[in-house]
Amino acid sequence: MWEGTTGAFFMVNKENQVVKRVDVMDQPGAKYAALFAILDPGFAPEGGYPRDSDAGKLMALAAYADPRDSDADIRAAVERVLAITDAYPIPKNDFSDTVLFNAGESSEIGVMAAAVISERLFEEFSEVARQSIPRGLPLRISGGCGLNCSWNQKWRTIGHFSEVFVPPCPNDSGSAIGTAVDAQAVLTGQSHIEWDVYSGLNFVNDVSPSSHRWHRRSLDHHALADTLASGRVVAWVQGRWEIGPRALGNRSLLADAQSSQSKERLNKIKQREHYRPIAPAARIEDLAVAFDSDFEDPHMLYFRRVRDARLKAVTHVDGSARVQTVSQRSNATLHQFLSAVADRQDLGVVCNTSLNFSGHGFINRMSDLIAYCESRNVTEMVVGLDWYQDSYKSRSI
Repeated sequence: MWEGTTGAFFMVNKENQVVKRVDVMDQPGAKYAALFAILDPGFAPEGGYPRDSDAGKLMALAAYADPRDSDADIRAAVERVLAITDAYPIPKNDFSDTVLFNAGESSEIGVMAAAVISERLFEEFSEVARQSIPRGLPLRISGGCGLNCSWNQKWRTIGHFSEVFVPPCPNDSGSAIGTAVDAQAVLTGQSHIEWDVYSGLNFVNDVSPSSHRWHRRSLDHHALADTLASGRVVAWVQGRWEIGPRALGNRSLLADAQSSQSKERLNKIKQREHYRPIAPAARIEDLAVAFDSDFEDPHMLYFRRVRDARLKAVTHVDGSARVQTVSQRSNATLHQFLSAVADRQDLGVVCNTSLNFSGHGFINRMSDLIAYCESRNVTEMVVGLDWYQDSYKSRSI
């Protein structure tokens, strides 16, 4: 269990009883986010609390540097961050004498410090695992740090555990589901539930797009693949929304993964920093060609290396990608569209990022979808089998 507050291993017996707790570090996630705050000149020197989005930004920045290239000043400052006893609030002023203080999160110091703290946090936990946890047990990860795909991949490769399982939403949304299951088990004796990641609400068609502006046509996957390849971004809505923090093909913005301009275009639409990577959705049939490994990961929980140089938009600066693997079984509609993309481009891979206003959950009403697309210059909306094209803007893009 590693998250904002808790950093510990819990050994559990076959009766689901905790028989041993091995503490590693208090507030690992908060310390990770604290580094971003210390680097950020816009973060208050006193009284500020870890921001939900900063950990993800730091994960992106860590890829821009090799921790082996860090100097003694950066390493010493990062060790002081790891030694923080309470990051609620973050004691930023205590670091005013270090090279980190207001250095800028995307500066040379910032990206190096991000790489160092990412390495050091994993070192701390993996060393305790080797020393205190019997080799060959399965590892189950819970907590928001389970969203760090780099760490998840390292847990798989250190060879200490027989297997590694990360649930689709290991952060607080998953903890809420787990708490409900726990209560059900106590009250009824039954701990199993029928559930998958597509257990959100159905899309609400509260308004109809203006026929003067939005031209409606039936969804044609091959025609949409042509449109995507022309540089358009598609707001893609299917079925129920995803539970958890990542778009998994039901509330997504899709774009051409083979265009170097797609990353910049999507980050502008999302109003995100330029250094944030864009994840791909890929057919399982194309994994071995496009990436260095072909294991299924339908919930975007692990990194892998990009093998195909054509995938410019989804290749992070370190050559990695956080791939959502898509099969007919896991998401039939998205798989059908990816197959149409493969017919056109030889690879069934597209850019996939979440369809939401910054700081809010997935868009789930037609009125919100229209407002989003019209304000962010998104000319294509697919809702179920309906494809809407913005006749006002599409000719000018």
